[in-house]
Amino acid sequence: MDIIAHGIDLVDCPRIAEMVERHGERFLNRVFTPAEQACARGRYNSIENYAGRFAAKEAILKLVGTGWRGKIAWTDIEVTNDPAGRPEVTLSGEVQRIARELGIERISISITHTANFAIASAVALARSHEGR
Repeated sequence: MDIIAHGIDLVDCPRIAEMVERHGERFLNRVFTPAEQACARGRYNSIENYAGRFAAKEAILKLVGTGWRGKIAWTDIEVTNDPAGRPEVTLSGEVQRIARELGIERISISITHTANFAIASAVALARSHEGR
């Protein structure tokens, strides 16, 4: 597989905490899927968890080259964890359509956070053109 794009984003965790405090469920439902909310809910560091997923979504929008606009919904990008805890991406809606158009077959992400910051890096992968 070839790397065809990269995106990175840094999020201020207190900013996410402020959004959750100010807008509550409205913000959470607009930005995070039910699976993402379930993953963060009940954790001692739920704000950091939300901030990491928010950073991942921003990084993915950068790698597809769109930013958040048009028909794109935050929930078109879902960041969950496999049984080992590794983050995984599932695309739907407009973001999935754009990714397919770009030839993106898989997105690999990495997320890390502290109490103050969350950062995510996303790499778009496509089939190698060698041997075709």
